[in-house]
Amino acid sequence: MPQFQHQDILEIAHGASLLRFAPQAGGRLLSWHIDGQSVIHWPDAPDWSRAAHIRGGNPLLFPFLGRHRVDGQIGRWRDAQGTVRDLPMHGFARDLPFQASVDEEGAGIRMTLADSEATRIAYPFGFRFEAVYRLADAHTLDVELITTNTGDTALPYYAGHHFYFSLPHTQRGETVLELPRTKLCLQRPDGSISPAEPGKASYTLDEADIVDRFHCLDGAPQRPVRIIESGLKRTISIDLQRPGSVPWYAVTTWTEAAESDFYCVEPWLGLPDAIHNGLGLRWLEAGESETAALRISVGALD
Repeated sequence: MPQFQHQDILEIAHGASLLRFAPQAGGRLLSWHIDGQSVIHWPDAPDWSRAAHIRGGNPLLFPFLGRHRVDGQIGRWRDAQGTVRDLPMHGFARDLPFQASVDEEGAGIRMTLADSEATRIAYPFGFRFEAVYRLADAHTLDVELITTNTGDTALPYYAGHHFYFSLPHTQRGETVLELPRTKLCLQRPDGSISPAEPGKASYTLDEADIVDRFHCLDGAPQRPVRIIESGLKRTISIDLQRPGSVPWYAVTTWTEAAESDFYCVEPWLGLPDAIHNGLGLRWLEAGESETAALRISVGALD
C-alpha cells in the first residue's frame, strides 16, 4: 500500500492524472494532480490527529451537511417524534473509516460506510453510503454519492461534497466562477436561511459577498459550473446534469482566509438545517437507493 505523509493511502491513475485517497480518514479524496499540477489542494503539513478538520481534499458530508441546531445549539437535531440527538456539523462520515476497493484497471475506487451501533445513537437509521470516483480520462473525473436505505423506515438525508480547489490566493481577483441560473442565500446567525435573491451569472473569487453563500439551482442547470483560473491557464468544469442522478440543490462557495491557497466550490443536495427547514431534505424509503452524480473536467484555457 502506498505511503503519503506517513499514512497508508490508495491511489488511482490515468495517464498524467493521479488521485490519492485515505479511506480510513472519512473516505477522503486527498489530492488530484495532473502533470504534477495540483487541482485539488492538500496541505504540506496537516494535523492527521484531526483528519476531519484538515483544510484540503474533499470531505464527504453525510448524513446532513452544514450547521443544524436545536434551541440555538449547533450540532443537534430533532426528529418528527421530538427526540433531540447530537450529530456533528457536516455529519459523521468525515470522521469514520470507510471500506475501500480499487478496480482492476486502477482508475476507479469505491469507498463504503455502513451504519453501526455508534452511528445509530446520532442517526437511528440503517444505511449504506458509498463514494465512487473514476477517472474517465486523464482530465475527467466522475464522482457518485450513492445512498441506500438498508433499514425498515424512511431515512432522511442531504449529502454533499466539500471540494478544495487549488488556487493561489493572489489570483482570486482574476479567477471567474460561472454559474447556471441560481438564487443566492445564506445562513443567518440564528440558523435560519435568508430570503433568496437572484444570483449573477458570474463572480470573481475575490468578492467577499460569496464567501459562505449558497447558490441554489433555479431549475435544471443549463450549463456546468465553471472555474476559470486565468493565472493557472486552466478551466475546471463541474457538470451537475449527469444521467441517473438525483437533482443537486445548491453550490456553496467558501474559503477560510484571505491568504488561503484554495477555494471551495461544493455541490450540495440540500441547505444547512434542512432536517428542520426542509430545504433540500430527501427521504429515502426502506430498501431504496439513489445516486447523486457529477463530472469534473479540467481543460486548458485558450
